[in-house]
Amino acid sequence: MVEIDIEKENKAIAKEYKELLRISYQTLTPDDKKLIRKAFDVAVDAHQDQRRKSGEAYIFHPIAVAKIVASEIGLGATGIAAALMHDVVEDTDVTVADIEKMFNPKVAQLVEGLTKISQVQKDLNVSMQAENFRKMLLTLNDDVRVILIKLADRLHNMQTMDSMPEHKQVKIASETLYIYAPLAHRLGLYNIKSKLEDLGLKYTEPAVYNDIVSKIKETKEEQDAYISSISEVLKKSLDEEGVDYIIKGRPKSIYSIRRKMKAQNVSFDEVYDKFALRIVYKSNPHDEKFIAWKIYSIVTDHYRPSPSRLRDWISSPKSTGYEALHITVMGPKGRWVEIQVRSERMDEIAEKGYAAHYKYKQGGVGNEESGLDLWLNLLKEALENAETNAVDFVEDFKMNLYAKEIFVFTPKGEIKSLPKGATSLDFAFSIHSEIGIKTRGTRVNGKLVPLNTELKSGDQVEVITSANQKPSSNWLDYVTTSRAKNKIKSVLNEDTKKIAEEGKELLTRKLKQLKITINEQVINELVNFFKLKTSLDLFYRVGIGSIENQQLKDFAAQKSNTLINFFKNKIKRSPNTADEDIHKPVISSNYDMLVFGPEQDRLDYKLSTCCNPIPGDEVFGFVTINEGIKVHKKDCPNAISLQSNYAYRIIQARWIDSTQQEFKAQLQITGMDTLGLTNELTKVISNQMHVNIQSISLSGDAGIFNGQVTVIVQNNIILKKLIDNIKKIDGVDKVIRVNKS
Repeated sequence: MVEIDIEKENKAIAKEYKELLRISYQTLTPDDKKLIRKAFDVAVDAHQDQRRKSGEAYIFHPIAVAKIVASEIGLGATGIAAALMHDVVEDTDVTVADIEKMFNPKVAQLVEGLTKISQVQKDLNVSMQAENFRKMLLTLNDDVRVILIKLADRLHNMQTMDSMPEHKQVKIASETLYIYAPLAHRLGLYNIKSKLEDLGLKYTEPAVYNDIVSKIKETKEEQDAYISSISEVLKKSLDEEGVDYIIKGRPKSIYSIRRKMKAQNVSFDEVYDKFALRIVYKSNPHDEKFIAWKIYSIVTDHYRPSPSRLRDWISSPKSTGYEALHITVMGPKGRWVEIQVRSERMDEIAEKGYAAHYKYKQGGVGNEESGLDLWLNLLKEALENAETNAVDFVEDFKMNLYAKEIFVFTPKGEIKSLPKGATSLDFAFSIHSEIGIKTRGTRVNGKLVPLNTELKSGDQVEVITSANQKPSSNWLDYVTTSRAKNKIKSVLNEDTKKIAEEGKELLTRKLKQLKITINEQVINELVNFFKLKTSLDLFYRVGIGSIENQQLKDFAAQKSNTLINFFKNKIKRSPNTADEDIHKPVISSNYDMLVFGPEQDRLDYKLSTCCNPIPGDEVFGFVTINEGIKVHKKDCPNAISLQSNYAYRIIQARWIDSTQQEFKAQLQITGMDTLGLTNELTKVISNQMHVNIQSISLSGDAGIFNGQVTVIVQNNIILKKLIDNIKKIDGVDKVIRVNKS
């Protein structure tokens, strides 16, 4: 019985292999096919005893990854061979040296790069997640194909994650949305980006995902009819003009519908551009632009365009290589529809990213070896800056991956691409970091402007430099690109360290005069005394003279009065242990509401607005980069994503005393509309429970009512009791506490 199964499995494996060769985007020579066959044999042999969690033979995974690499990303034989063997070194006895002997250094280098990434993920200390991403991105220095194959690997893992435990699904999906989808976007792989985003949503917000999927199915017939009504109108005119084209409808991705619903706070039905029309036309290189604008004029003859939403990426392609004309027009029934106009070449670049870009650029010769030189050089510069904190780096990098672009000109008329929101100082750093550092002023369109002036497409920018100029800490607020930020931080850090070294010597001398010998304990006491964070802060402040002699004398005096202070603190703390005093307003109002970490430290914090925690909720603290500690509920929509990516920035949090503090909670109430319901509701809340109502709004529709009540409560025990009492009211069906207030 098992024999038959294995025979069946072997046939399926052979079928998959043939399919891989058939769908390859590059033209494979006989030598290419030999190379791929050899890699396939090595992989089959190496993985022969392995099975995936779902029970199927492991070899199906590398073949599936190779198929994505071959057809969707468009790599050639070297990339396909490396994809087939991407897990061989990690999971079996085969070494990188063996692969180099059997194949060639290039294949071995790719497999080694992929193995490095896998090891980074495998021995995962979650607190190192950002550092891991950084290491992964460093492999770009070797060969961009490593990341391209890794994206294919991630896509297939996301497609086959059903047999995994839920917590792993959530972690892998969060990581995918956090770094892999933006990478796919930046490398011009829009198809893969959309698939990764949709699958990411499927596992991080399954209810939302399934809801949108079912609604798309429900409205599919209507959408198809709508698209074909527009297509019919355009086809007639396009045929008359002799354009060789195809029209396809393209539904918006589930993830982008979700993003729009969230961003604009609208329902599924209110998201109008849930689909786009794509007109793909045949053309020789010479006539490409001409035909695109001819199609534009045909489209706008029939439908009124929105001028503010015209995107011309044919005259100025995106730095990902993407070219197209996007026209948003008012279609039938008063709906906006996006129409994308692309030549076949542009369409391939949009689907395959750089592989297609270089195929056309180099006439199909040696395309796979071509690099993304300019982009990679910028990336290397950011990666190699050792001063950058890994978390900041990944966040900046991610931000720049998704950034929309503007195009500006140098004084000589050269065109430069920058992320939308970039300033004139960002422009200076984009020319060269040394020019950025020495920038004294900037002129935009011939006029002297501040360094933080936001640039617009078409601006001509001139940088004025001075040998004596140095960056100040304000500059960090003037720039948005990670390249500029990293360089400024690096220069500022060097200066800070130099001043801090001088400050340390100065502090040692001053303390000696006050009969205090400097040591680690004294330094810690000084840091606490001046309410600073690190010893570097302390030495720096002494170095720049912001800590004066009198303040040091005060410290010395306080140090000699330690015993008195000890008793003072004892007296201050005593109410903490006296139960009978806990409810006294004068004491309670001085309490912090939360304690953090195993030591139950009292720290400054803010309650997060995404989930509005109130005392008694299960919560955790999240250390942000700019806003201190933010407190989230454990079931906050962002909790899983934060815990997946930033476990090292999460601290335990526990409520202590909440008797004198009041908090706002919002309740959503639904049920059957009955006479006197509002009266009954306010009676239960105000009279029985003595809870203040901040706002109440009830609306009835055909015997059903929906209500929103915002109440002021002291903690969640009172809130839970309140919810139970409201549920008892005749006609009330559901009472839900909503996160948003």
